[in-house]
Amino acid sequence: MSKASTRTSSSNTNPWTITTERIVIAGVLAAITIILGVVPGLGFIPIPNISGSATTEHIPTILGGIVAGPLVGIVSGLIFGILSFLRSTSPLFKDPVVAIVPRLFIGLVSWAVFTGLMRFNRDMAAAVAGFLGAATNTVLVLGLAVLRRDMPAALIPAIIPQAVIEAIIAAILTVILTRVFYILEARLVHAPDTKPREELPY
Repeated sequence: MSKASTRTSSSNTNPWTITTERIVIAGVLAAITIILGVVPGLGFIPIPNISGSATTEHIPTILGGIVAGPLVGIVSGLIFGILSFLRSTSPLFKDPVVAIVPRLFIGLVSWAVFTGLMRFNRDMAAAVAGFLGAATNTVLVLGLAVLRRDMPAALIPAIIPQAVIEAIIAAILTVILTRVFYILEARLVHAPDTKPREELPY
């Protein structure tokens, strides 16, 4: 049996199935999300507007949806939302519905977009998934904030430039990180054996 046929990549199984690989990826991304959330200036970059910060915290959630499917994306988004709620200095994110619920959809949207576009071009699919994943975060946060009267709709235009910049950065980083993931995965799966199989420790 060839190594290619024994490949256990998440892309070869039902996207809603829990696998060992997905559990490992979820754990790694959860750790990165927590680090971004607790180290000042990494995940939440303070800026003087109604949101109180620009964010890169959604990048692991986007990546999780792309490389490991919707379940990992949702878990990463949940961690992102909880950190946002617990550590926010802005009244906007003191509302748990605004802080947590939108983040559950970031990985889901990123996964759906990437899956739909990957047959055309992987880099393009990653860029669009990154952009729309970030846009999902912004649109749902602002929409819920207005619906729950946490902020007036008149403030939305002031946040749009920041949102566009965040989405563009997310698109660029998603392409880079997705490439890195697939390169590492290919090396791990297809690395040549340097010893006879009976001498290998696995």
